[in-house]
Amino acid sequence: MRIRYGYDITIEGDGPLSMLLQMSVRPERQLDLQGVEDFSTEPGVAYSTFVDDFGNFCRRLSAPAGRFRMRQLATITDSGLPEPEFLDAQEMPIQALPDDVLQFLLPSRYCDSDLLMQPAWDLFGNVAPGWNRVQTVMDWVHNHITFNYQDADATRTAHDAFEQGKGVCRDFAHLSIAMCRALNIPARYVNGYLGDFGIPAPPDPMDFAASVQVYLSGRWWDFDPRNNMRRIGRLPVGYGRDATDVALISSFGLHRLLNFTVITDEIDDDGNIVPPLKKEAAE
Repeated sequence: MRIRYGYDITIEGDGPLSMLLQMSVRPERQLDLQGVEDFSTEPGVAYSTFVDDFGNFCRRLSAPAGRFRMRQLATITDSGLPEPEFLDAQEMPIQALPDDVLQFLLPSRYCDSDLLMQPAWDLFGNVAPGWNRVQTVMDWVHNHITFNYQDADATRTAHDAFEQGKGVCRDFAHLSIAMCRALNIPARYVNGYLGDFGIPAPPDPMDFAASVQVYLSGRWWDFDPRNNMRRIGRLPVGYGRDATDVALISSFGLHRLLNFTVITDEIDDDGNIVPPLKKEAAE
């Protein structure tokens, strides 16, 4: 399948503003691009690119005072298949984990797993280790948190989400990650584009979505506690310890958001948008 993705964002600042953008697909997916990511700004400014310590592709620029518009559009190919699963995947002893995976066992800014050690073992300590235990964590978080866009809170931690039982996709991800880390299972935060492919169009279309990757049997596997199903066409933008490491826009100063439009559409060979599934077709 072919996916057209991108964004159109306008901000306004009272003065010049240094910014980091993390809204390009990860380097390992760049080979699937048809052409290049078409990035532009109004007014036009110079920018540079780099890959951060987590392997995420970043843009660095300085926005002038006043209105500043950022646009990006690209087309990428995808298998069109649901994310893979391996029900026999096993947890690995800590001494067998690669060095670069160890950091994803530790507490972080929003995944305060040290505060969830006892609840995690009380809830999941008797569940058979491996894929089943990770999925049990995802099932529990999916049912524990009530999703509502109005409940977004930029400072809510995993422990807060555990106590409050409400939040948005980042809270589902943070709580799942923290529970896994408390169980000595490496887990990391994923931010990416996620269109409504292979499912009926929901009332609130998806765009950027937070999910989880868990390290089992020597590789990372995708899990999505908010949707709690294998999805099609997820385009990873950033991997990190938590949302701190994968912020879409990091600005070193204040700005006002005037417009935030995200594009995630399946397109046919002629570039026309493929309509989403109707409910009856999905069933």
